[in-house]
Amino acid sequence: MARKAVAQELSRERILEEARQLFAEHGYHALTMRSIAKAMGYSHGALYYHFKEKAELFYALVNQDFHMLLQRQKEMLTRTRMGDIGQLEKLMLEFIRFGLENPYHYEIMFMINDSDLQIYARTEQAQCLELFATVVRAVIARQPGNEHKMYSIPWSLFMSMHGFISYNIRYRQSYEDVKKLADQHVKYLCQALQPAPQLTHATV
Repeated sequence: MARKAVAQELSRERILEEARQLFAEHGYHALTMRSIAKAMGYSHGALYYHFKEKAELFYALVNQDFHMLLQRQKEMLTRTRMGDIGQLEKLMLEFIRFGLENPYHYEIMFMINDSDLQIYARTEQAQCLELFATVVRAVIARQPGNEHKMYSIPWSLFMSMHGFISYNIRYRQSYEDVKKLADQHVKYLCQALQPAPQLTHATV
């Protein structure tokens, strides 16, 4: 019984991994459970053993991918101090690294251009964005006079990261290919959160 359970779990993982790439390459509507199974060398009955329909398979992918991203972000945050600009820089680099090391994951999570499919990722996207916004707001809160930025800055920073990731995914750049540029990009974005230096007038 134990051996059978392990085999079934491995089969489910293989389905998820290969279906992710198929969805990213061909789009959701171009695929059927039968075509997914055929591309994998499975019978479509093997897929139905684990997933009742294509939508259930797609949601399982989204849920798994966001869980992995959130776990990585939370683990990183436990090693740094809330409110530090350095913590925010590390969180942003971790997000960029995740996107470029897992392009098929990222496309499914953030780049599916279909309103019917976006509902599957809405809750998970909100959790991810709220975690990021919490860290950004902790940095802003330590700088008096920046309260008006609490809601606009997190979204602007996220969109800047998303643009960086999606551009490099399009041109098949890995994280290692653009690691130095990613670091510079994050530091440049975070500079806008730091207070401007006070000018001093020289006395005569």
